Amino acid sequence: MRAHSGKTPGWLDWHPRPSRPRFRLPEGAVDAHCHVFGPGEVFPYAPERKYTPCDASKDQLFALRDRLGLTRSVVVQATCHGADNSAMVDALRASGGTARGVATLRPDVTDAQVRELHAAGVRGVRFNFVKRLVDGAPQDDLRKIVERIAPYGWHVVVYFEAADLAGLRDFLLSVPVPLVVDHMGRPDVAQNPFGPEFESFLDLLRARPDIWCKVTCPERLSVSGPPALGGEREPYRDVVPFARRVVEEFPDRVLWGTDWPHPNLVGHMPDDGLLVDFVPHIAPTAHLRHQLLVANPTRLYWADAP
Repeated sequence: MRAHSGKTPGWLDWHPRPSRPRFRLPEGAVDAHCHVFGPGEVFPYAPERKYTPCDASKDQLFALRDRLGLTRSVVVQATCHGADNSAMVDALRASGGTARGVATLRPDVTDAQVRELHAAGVRGVRFNFVKRLVDGAPQDDLRKIVERIAPYGWHVVVYFEAADLAGLRDFLLSVPVPLVVDHMGRPDVAQNPFGPEFESFLDLLRARPDIWCKVTCPERLSVSGPPALGGEREPYRDVVPFARRVVEEFPDRVLWGTDWPHPNLVGHMPDDGLLVDFVPHIAPTAHLRHQLLVANPTRLYWADAP
């Protein structure tokens, strides 16, 4: 139950046999960025989608979680499902409280619908500004969504590329709920990690104490690699200095996740076990790793858990 009849040509399926990590994850570790896709015959993909992925079910996600030694998951709504959060919510309800969710909402969402999502375990909404993945939404529509979710203590997850930050900065800083930035704002890792572009991104994080950052997706950001395949012990070396800057300057506001099942990749599909082994390269002490993997995601997503 992996391939889908209409899958976008050239895009890779997830790794079929990920290795077991050598790095022993701390107890309570959270995969704070992963997805479920379909299965398409149960949860159809959105008609307006810009890609069709391979199927990646909740059962397969939870099996990977257990294999890697993770305890909890944060399932982020995928653009291929649009604002139909059914597959993501189904995963949350099946998790027995070990998964939280980030939804996609339309501006006409009702309070009753938000309450239902909250009861299922949703704790955030995602705004995607990556033009190749979604059509842009007017900022007034996004503000309407924020007004709906704010009373529930949710946050906004934002996905953008480094080149677009200057035009988004004022809007992002005006959002009156916590922000979580996906994938370090997709920096150009061929540039200097101490150069002006990445410094501008760090300035965004410095501007408010409630802006968080996911140090995720080195497989998407890397230019020179090497890829996390074949037992490689030091993959994605060009990404490391960028991620370490974020982890070391903002240790209480960083999150990590696998991004399984790694949608839209065409060059290589990483071994998820080796992605776990990448963590000590970006969080070099046990204390930093505990914050990144356990304390921070638990505080953000399970603060109201008994």
